[in-house]
Amino acid sequence: MGEILRVRGGRPLEGTVRLPSAKNSVLPILAAAMLADGPVVVRNVPDLADVRASVAILRALGLTVRRRGPDLHLLPAAVPGWQLPEAPARTMRSSVFYLAPVLHRAHRVRMPLPGGCKLGPRPIDIHLDGLCRMGARAACEGDWLELRAPGRLRGIDYTLRLPSVGATETLVMAAALAQGDTVLRNAAREPEIQDLAEFLNRCGARIEGAGSPVIRVQGKAALHGARHQPIPDRIVAATVAAAVAGCGGSVTLLGTGQDPLGPVAGVLERAGCHTDHPAAESWRVQRQGSLRGVGLVRTGVWPGFSTDAAPVVAGGLLAAQGDTVLEDTVFEDRFACAEGFALLGGQVCRRGRVLAMHGPARLHGARVRAADLRGGAGLVVAALSAGGESVVEGAEYVRRGYADLAGLFRDLGGVIQSETQR
Repeated sequence: MGEILRVRGGRPLEGTVRLPSAKNSVLPILAAAMLADGPVVVRNVPDLADVRASVAILRALGLTVRRRGPDLHLLPAAVPGWQLPEAPARTMRSSVFYLAPVLHRAHRVRMPLPGGCKLGPRPIDIHLDGLCRMGARAACEGDWLELRAPGRLRGIDYTLRLPSVGATETLVMAAALAQGDTVLRNAAREPEIQDLAEFLNRCGARIEGAGSPVIRVQGKAALHGARHQPIPDRIVAATVAAAVAGCGGSVTLLGTGQDPLGPVAGVLERAGCHTDHPAAESWRVQRQGSLRGVGLVRTGVWPGFSTDAAPVVAGGLLAAQGDTVLEDTVFEDRFACAEGFALLGGQVCRRGRVLAMHGPARLHGARVRAADLRGGAGLVVAALSAGGESVVEGAEYVRRGYADLAGLFRDLGGVIQSETQR
């Protein structure tokens, strides 16, 4: 069975949206909760497919996990497991976050090679190289990976060959309980890394420099439990803002922190939108006039324009007057949604990592298929601004990062519903 989203577009969006906790913070924090000797509470956790997979992994590894309203409560395992369950581990890239925590707890970890959206090559060589330099031994058997660490991992001075977010998070988790000090150079600087470090520091870790290219970690013998509220989801914020760009209207984002949009705001301002900060913990996005192309936009590591935001912003600017060219420097297959954009009436040309769009384009309803999480959300954004009815197949991908995208847009006046497809 699959899921489809049925969209009748062409309506402006109006209202408010309270942002959920960021998926890209919640998933590594749930894995890092294994490092704590006491209870952990992660607040305001969205009910995503990837969160459910993470809970299944944690329970299989011996933790007690209970949902109480919007919060997840975790109790440490009496006897920690060391093998990740195959089905949930294969569904998402984030299963790689369990390498370091399980190594610390069980001195051994076995897992299938991580899955997730097919966005081109996504190696984990930096994760493995760093862990092996800290004392682990790695071996592959078919598509299964096993690491062993007979003794305690040890601190290192390590330069990442590129600022990988996942590798930075993995090595920060490994360093938190390692013997001695660790220095990570050329580290990724994304807000979600700062959030992971803040959670671990609440548990008693000593991490400095998160958010900068050099992170220093003083290894601790043990960590205790803590309560933590992850940061708001900046990609959900970008998705809503892109939909306002495409549909017109005015939407206020609530629970935002200082700036939920980052570089996305500048791109949308160039396109003819207006963004402002009307009150504490809120951000407003408006578009009442015509929409303009924005020329060349390249994605990149923070503080650059996020690769995850690229497909949703493309969906919002699909009908804009003039040219927009998006180049993704992170993933080779980020714009698999281009075929769906063309079926909706967009004048698009995709060449490898580059998506070129020319307008104005008169968008119309069509039946399209999502190939991945953010591309699927981009197709929904485009369908909301198209005339007539559209059907987005493969919407189960969208559930990996949005608990209820249809409900979110319905609350803003969009005509959209989810249906099960057999």
